Amino acid sequence: MKLGLGLDIYNKSRLHLPTEAVLNAEKYGFHSVWTAEAYGVDALSPLAYLAAITHRIKLGTAIVQVAARTPSATAMHAMTIDALAGGNRTIIGLGVSGPQIVEGWYGRPWGSPHHWLRDYVAIMRKVLERQSPVEHAGEEIQLPFTGQGSIGQGKALKSILRPTEGIQIWIASGAPMNTALAAEVADGWLPMGYGPDGWKTHGPNLEKGFRCRSGIAVPRSDFQIFTNLTVEITDDIQAAIDKRKPLTAMYVGGMGSKEHNFHRDSMARRGFPEQANLIQERWLSGDKEGAVKAVPDEYIDMGGLFGPKERIRERYPLTVSEGATGQILRSTDLGTIALIAEIVSDHSGLE
Repeated sequence: MKLGLGLDIYNKSRLHLPTEAVLNAEKYGFHSVWTAEAYGVDALSPLAYLAAITHRIKLGTAIVQVAARTPSATAMHAMTIDALAGGNRTIIGLGVSGPQIVEGWYGRPWGSPHHWLRDYVAIMRKVLERQSPVEHAGEEIQLPFTGQGSIGQGKALKSILRPTEGIQIWIASGAPMNTALAAEVADGWLPMGYGPDGWKTHGPNLEKGFRCRSGIAVPRSDFQIFTNLTVEITDDIQAAIDKRKPLTAMYVGGMGSKEHNFHRDSMARRGFPEQANLIQERWLSGDKEGAVKAVPDEYIDMGGLFGPKERIRERYPLTVSEGATGQILRSTDLGTIALIAEIVSDHSGLE
């Protein structure tokens, strides 16, 4: 089992990069460290900083929003970071975000997220392969651009920088079409709401994508699936559960519109459809306190490990889902990093 360290710095009003935690994760043999973005801290700049102070740990985004940058720009970020890091260390996890951010923050049309992702990955591959000037005629993205507003002078170009080998592209998704797309064109998948029955739920969609897979990505045997692992060492389990409810309520209730909310859908897929709808209903009506109260204890507890070290060690096998090849630890506490590295090593071996 591979371990990643998730840095939840994207949802804070001040940027603090927990470098000591990252260095400890590298010391304990963690596979990767992961950043994210919403509408504040970007996901890529911290990785460039971490490239300078680490030596082996891979640098990943979970996720970078595709509406924020053109695929060529994201490929440039990946090549630059990987060159700074010494090569074969960068993983670009892509996600579509939601229409509120896409149209409200980035001023881009929501369009067809599935085709956006397909075109985006294809163009990034062409940039990174550097075999010829990049041209692409996709459903959502065309290079060179010849649409409305074009003056017809776009030119197909090839990257000046020669990319290092080993840059990977992963896709984050929960819905069937983009999950199948991840298996078809990406090197790995970051599932939204995998859970103990994740393979039963998502396996058919992944298999559909694998059947269409070509040689543009890593071999299927090397395809990675990384789930999230939230851990808190504490004697007050209820308090640990309760303090995670506001963020859960905000995502399930308000991170998206009534029609398009992937976090609500993820909770529903994991067996809590009525609670997910109630949380969203209360949040959108302005009853945020009621939305928080509607978050089930069981949902939080089944998604993490809370309690004394003995309880965490005992319950850890419940978090290892069929098909998963890695787990992203959502804690930067140094004691927790050491404990989880020890538990995973004892349970299945730390890759």
